[in-house]
Amino acid sequence: MGQLRGARIVGTGSFVPPKVLTNRDLEHMVETSDEWIRTRTGIQERHIAGNDVPSSDLAAEASRQAMAEAGISPLDIQLVIVGTVTPDRMFPSTACSLQEKLGTLNAAAFDLGAACCGFIYGLTVAKGLIGTSIADVVLVVGVETLSKLVDWTDRNTCVLFGDGAGAAVVIPGEQDTGVLATSMGSDGSLGSLLELPGGGSLNPATEETVQNRLHYIKMKGNEVFKNAVRAMGSVAEEALEKAGVKAQDLDLLIPHQANLRIIEATAKRLGVPMEKVFVNVQKYGNTSAASIPMALHEARQEGRVKEGDLIELVAFGAGFTWGAAVIRW
Repeated sequence: MGQLRGARIVGTGSFVPPKVLTNRDLEHMVETSDEWIRTRTGIQERHIAGNDVPSSDLAAEASRQAMAEAGISPLDIQLVIVGTVTPDRMFPSTACSLQEKLGTLNAAAFDLGAACCGFIYGLTVAKGLIGTSIADVVLVVGVETLSKLVDWTDRNTCVLFGDGAGAAVVIPGEQDTGVLATSMGSDGSLGSLLELPGGGSLNPATEETVQNRLHYIKMKGNEVFKNAVRAMGSVAEEALEKAGVKAQDLDLLIPHQANLRIIEATAKRLGVPMEKVFVNVQKYGNTSAASIPMALHEARQEGRVKEGDLIELVAFGAGFTWGAAVIRW
């Protein structure tokens, strides 16, 4: 087998729906307060998609930005990977719906279900397929409309989530630049700590599952927090070791934007000062699979990612899943 090709990101995009739901707004919807939400999560507001706006609409906006920056046409794309837990429908895949909207007629398309790690898992797949010359141009998208799965009577979860999409175009590159290394892991035995119990083949939609509110996000927050900090720190270290670099070499750490306390704890474990950590959770809340690509795009827009910089993406999500990617920009 010949030398594996490298993989690099050449375009990014981000999109959120225009409607903003602030903590003050939530005070009128559920028993909570702006101070309670901010001190526990760092979140101040989140964006909410309309009832008639599917995930693929948000994904299309972010994808068009990424494609425009990359300077490629829809027909150049050979593979569309969409990380999401809020698909337009059970089938066909949201990636196929996105393909129709973009006109990527030469592409294969599929969804990837790894919750908040969806983009990093997708980036890992793209790196592998590009490395082995199976694909040359891959569109990787993370998109969620979690507001549609939130129980607006549950103050412990409804304050956390928001809607949005992020996208990246990945093409071949040199081995010593682009995506240097990725690392992934999962533990299905902890799945019940963060889940959507209803709507699948385990608990199909019935009058009973609807009455029992099984079609809303259920989360045991304290357990999720403990596992998230441990797993994100561990997988970040694994990816750094694979890439042959150290945490102190990083120019920027871009963690999944779930909760400010998790972000701070992960940075502390890695020994990365907060000035080298990108945070936008205050504006968007937890957007699950969209979180990492949205944050990457925004960091680039703010000039915090420059050519030659060493950055690391790290996430933790339902499953449980966890993943990290080290990139030489």
